[in-house]
Amino acid sequence: MNRSRLTLVTVALAGTAALSYAQLGGYSASDLGKTKSGQAFLSTLAALNQYYLFPVDQDKVMQGAIQGALGSLNDEFTYYSEPVSSAMDAQNLAGEFGGIGVTLTPANADGTGAKVDNVLKTGAAIDAGVQIGDIIVKIGDKDVLTAKLDEVVSQIRGKVGTPVTVTFARSGKPFTVKMDRRTVTLVPVETTVLPGNVGYISLNTFYNEKAADQFRAAIKSMKDKKVTKLIVDLRDNGGGLLDAGVDIADDFLKSGPIVSLRERNGQARVYGSARNETSDYTGELVLLVNKNSASASEIVAGALQDNARAKIIGEQTFGKGVAQIPLSLPNGGKVAIVNSAWLTPKGREIHKKGVTPDVVVKDTRYPTPFNFLGGGAQPGQKITFKVDGKDVTVTADKDGKFTYTAEARKVPRSDVQGVAIVDLATDAILKKAHDLLK
Repeated sequence: MNRSRLTLVTVALAGTAALSYAQLGGYSASDLGKTKSGQAFLSTLAALNQYYLFPVDQDKVMQGAIQGALGSLNDEFTYYSEPVSSAMDAQNLAGEFGGIGVTLTPANADGTGAKVDNVLKTGAAIDAGVQIGDIIVKIGDKDVLTAKLDEVVSQIRGKVGTPVTVTFARSGKPFTVKMDRRTVTLVPVETTVLPGNVGYISLNTFYNEKAADQFRAAIKSMKDKKVTKLIVDLRDNGGGLLDAGVDIADDFLKSGPIVSLRERNGQARVYGSARNETSDYTGELVLLVNKNSASASEIVAGALQDNARAKIIGEQTFGKGVAQIPLSLPNGGKVAIVNSAWLTPKGREIHKKGVTPDVVVKDTRYPTPFNFLGGGAQPGQKITFKVDGKDVTVTADKDGKFTYTAEARKVPRSDVQGVAIVDLATDAILKKAHDLLK
């Protein structure tokens, strides 16, 4: 695959979009004044500034206008990213930034807050004694218990070598540590070798400029270990870069089309395989997918399925068959605009349909935790139940209702980047793939 050609295509599309906008004149104040809707928009802004009781944050108003314009399309894949999120996206895309070496998940049911999900062995956090499950209370003097996860991440990241002070809570007890940020390299590829010398490579995102090279290195390591049977896991991989998806599909194909993109003018652009002897894997191959495998993951799955190169095992995929063009904005934000639909080598459209596996198996890694809902108690009453032989106490709310949800089973993650931890006993999809290859 000529990767530079793919990169050039992306740049050329961005340039074309910007040129078209300039030729149309955009939406200047004079242009808005020519239509009733435009006049209404300008009148609303003027009235807001003149009459609103409280101070008007002009920046928030303008960002709201951008979100409203894109939201009117009712297209979940055409969206606006605010400057903070856009800056983090750029770091994730580059695959490297300054941080403390942890991965975070929301701490609260509404998606806010931050809880440590994993601690990397090479980061500052492990040296400071941070553990999985610790909840972030403050960053510096700022309380972040109910902040958006993106806001917490953006405050923890920063220039390599600069200090950051974080207050954590463990079992309800706070503790504060000061750490110097270190270089964190994102490694979306994880590998291991299963019994029977069956290779396993997992890729958790295509949104990383290093992903294709890291994947190629993983294939080389498998070839060095004389692996002739390989499982590639794209479960929970929501996609990312088009060229990364094409490159990775190309690692398994000798020739032929991989994907075609159809733009609104009806023209189709076909991306095909270019034989690369240094990276191509020619042994037996199984690809794992689930309902969260989307976009570039589906490009790979569709290409390997249509070319009869791999057996696809798992669940029906998400069904995102459109591609977006990202455009940077003057305020540091970014818009992603759907600009083409893509088709598999046999011309299948998978948008809102997904890719159907050759062997359908339910993903058993995340079983629904035990839970119940009750009522009829006195407000504030404590009710004790036995769950798995242990006493569990819940408190009724003001309406006498009470609920309980057991802690969800956590899939173990390695604290060494690039190393996969798998469990054939609890992972039905992986076990099926392993059994087929054995």
